Amino acid sequence: METDREASETLNRLLARRRFIERAVAGTVIVAFGGAAWLLRDDLTREARAQTRSDGRPRLPPGQRVISALKPMGGDEGDPSPGAFRLRVHGAVEQPFELGFAELLKLPHAELALDVHCVTGWSVLGAKFEGIRVADLAQRAKPKSSARYVIFEAAHGYTANVPLREALKPNNLVAFRLNGAPLPRSHGAPVRGVIPDLYFWKSAKWLTGIRFAERDAPGYWETRGYNNHADPWKEERYA
Repeated sequence: METDREASETLNRLLARRRFIERAVAGTVIVAFGGAAWLLRDDLTREARAQTRSDGRPRLPPGQRVISALKPMGGDEGDPSPGAFRLRVHGAVEQPFELGFAELLKLPHAELALDVHCVTGWSVLGAKFEGIRVADLAQRAKPKSSARYVIFEAAHGYTANVPLREALKPNNLVAFRLNGAPLPRSHGAPVRGVIPDLYFWKSAKWLTGIRFAERDAPGYWETRGYNNHADPWKEERYA
């Protein structure tokens, strides 16, 4: 049971995260993080706000501003060596399996231009990710009828939970290339998840496993005050 002091410290941390996100949405944190590598693109922001996706939603979610390149956004690095990579596809499936990096590359893959949206308020439009569709891996594993969630597992115990119906959308990837080059170490090399229609913390870097689950299992950030679903168009930033 938490002591009063521990409860107070937990509350202070959550409030600090909330203030951080609110400042980011206002644009102040983005500018502070900016510099030559990640320039704010107000021209692209205006254009994106005027555009509509095929599902009828605006291309740019509320509270977001476009920047020029993808930010690494930290995290505890996993092993970037392709030779050490293993991906487990397991859980509530009929045919669990594992793949090494070379085996992964032999599977049919796609290159998609994807918009990604970070909870701190920045977006990148049309980032070119190449990889295997999550739906194709699921088709091979054959999820049981009882499966309801997909848990993306990554280095050092990091996890991110996504409802099954959303995880199987055709624009979700297990990606190994970014903008025509091997995925950089800072972006999760050799392989990361990419779930573009949810805030970017759901796109787990240094991916190690895809687990199909019957019950929800909130992940690293979800258990630390962030929203369990994370829809950018609903601004589901924190719990």
